Amino acid sequence: MMDTVSAMSPAALSSSTLLLTAILLSCADGKTESVYWKNKQLNLHVISRLNPAEKKNGELSNDPITFNTNLMGYPDRPGWLRYIQRTPYSDGVLYGSPTFESVGKPTVIEITAYNRRTFETARHNLILNIMSAEDFPLPYQAEFFIKNMNVEEMLASEILGDFLGAVKNVWQPERLNAINITSALDRGGRVPLPINDMKEGVYVMVGADVPFSSCLKEVENPQNQLRCSQEMEPAISCDKKFRAQFNIDWCKISLVDKTKQVLFAQEVVHGEGILPDAGEYRPPSEALKSRDYYADFLITLAVPSAVAIVLFAILGYIMCCRREGMEKRNMQTPDIQLVHHSAIQKSTKELRDMSNNREIAWPLSTLPVFHPVTGEMVPPLHTDNYDNTNMPLMQTQQTMPHQTQIPQQQNAGKWYP
Repeated sequence: MMDTVSAMSPAALSSSTLLLTAILLSCADGKTESVYWKNKQLNLHVISRLNPAEKKNGELSNDPITFNTNLMGYPDRPGWLRYIQRTPYSDGVLYGSPTFESVGKPTVIEITAYNRRTFETARHNLILNIMSAEDFPLPYQAEFFIKNMNVEEMLASEILGDFLGAVKNVWQPERLNAINITSALDRGGRVPLPINDMKEGVYVMVGADVPFSSCLKEVENPQNQLRCSQEMEPAISCDKKFRAQFNIDWCKISLVDKTKQVLFAQEVVHGEGILPDAGEYRPPSEALKSRDYYADFLITLAVPSAVAIVLFAILGYIMCCRREGMEKRNMQTPDIQLVHHSAIQKSTKELRDMSNNREIAWPLSTLPVFHPVTGEMVPPLHTDNYDNTNMPLMQTQQTMPHQTQIPQQQNAGKWYP
């Protein structure tokens, strides 16, 4: 069910990439296969969608299949290994650059295939044996950002070979290999809109054994740096060699010269936020003495309680023992003010008594003394022997003999006395 591409032509090997691994996945057959890869060399492993019966009959299965890849015993893949599959009807791609820590250690990748039509699953274990290839160092590295390409398109040997050929014409090195390929989405890029066949973009890092050419150094000119800061396209003389097939963003190119990166150990100066070396940390012993917190508990409660009691005593003395009294207050108050205050108190008491019992006689202060028309003195409305138990709260004009009647308007429109 699988076809493995293990042999490559010398021309393909000459344009192969360094530290780059790409795998095209189409199905899973439930078997375990071991492959050998080398650093600084392109290795391809293709798994065909056709089983032997389909190959013999020439049939092609169009079932939607999705793949899930992970490191055996872990929920995800290694950090240097990435996977992408556009649709269930397209091939999946495992790609990445193995680290030096992975050299000599077998890496088992579990590939699980899901048939979305029949709901069948199959698992294929792929053992990656990474070998070291440090024969030819590449100290000069350049990273290009290609805007009109996706990862799966760039991983194709024809497209990658064309790009390396264009870079080789500009750089003129003796050895030129691809070191890493990264999607722009993995660098924080945004998903493009599905219009005008827009691409996500891909970063391609290549390495060479000779210094950078003058064309590549044009990006570091002040004029081009100013144009990049203004979001304008810089003027690069060799851009026409890429423009036919690759749209390169020259403002995002990165040139790294590892020959100038000299590592040296700096002496640590103690005092500026750096603690002196106190030796090995020694944790406290397990046999610790118990501490009695009873005295601390009493002090915590006694001090605030004592302060509260003292304040309460002072406040009580001021409010209860330092009162001047009503006699001293009346002596210091003018007589006319006391008379007014006494009258107000009497009236208030009378009104409160009326509200408690409405059957008592009306107060004399509320009765009319003179007739409003004749001016004669009017006797009190209620005498002592007057029965007021059934008296309404509001008197009408018939029950008020001393009240002046007001003419009322009749229906005929005339006034009558």
